[in-house]
Amino acid sequence: MSDKFETATFAAGCFWCVEAVFQDVRGVDHVVSGYTGGKKPNPTYEEVSTGMTGHAEALQITFDPTVITYEELLEIFWHTHDPTTPNRQGADVGTQYRSAIFYHNDAQQQAALKSKRKIEDEKLWPLPIVTELVPFAKFYEAEGYHQNYFKNNYNQMYCALTINPKVRKFRIAFRDKLKNPEAYP
Repeated sequence: MSDKFETATFAAGCFWCVEAVFQDVRGVDHVVSGYTGGKKPNPTYEEVSTGMTGHAEALQITFDPTVITYEELLEIFWHTHDPTTPNRQGADVGTQYRSAIFYHNDAQQQAALKSKRKIEDEKLWPLPIVTELVPFAKFYEAEGYHQNYFKNNYNQMYCALTINPKVRKFRIAFRDKLKNPEAYP
């Protein structure tokens, strides 16, 4: 990986939904769905789905900080999921769907704390934020069929009913951060 790129790791519910959002962001080089925050090495989707591994479905985002800053990624993170529901996003329930920021260094930790305070002060969400802020340890890439899920399964029912509305809302709210804003009405 080039020295110009940095890594952000976020958990915000189903990784299919979160991946679809961050793939559209200008300055994001690539996004990988996977698992982090638990104890079991090399977990499978089936194991993580039980809620017993301690892992969250998460994204590892490689980005160019000269194009999009970590703080801007955090802003997108806070606005595109509900950080007030413990272990749940929509119909997806369990510890594997918790909201978490896995910071990679002191600068990311401070930025995450600052952004969390800002969102709380702005009262973006009516309930208290339950997002975990924890040091990054290890990331396990999810199985191949989870990568680019929305792009590869656009017409699948979950994609059409759950992911597509979320992505549309994101594209409207963050149009100025899109890789290709002209592609979307």
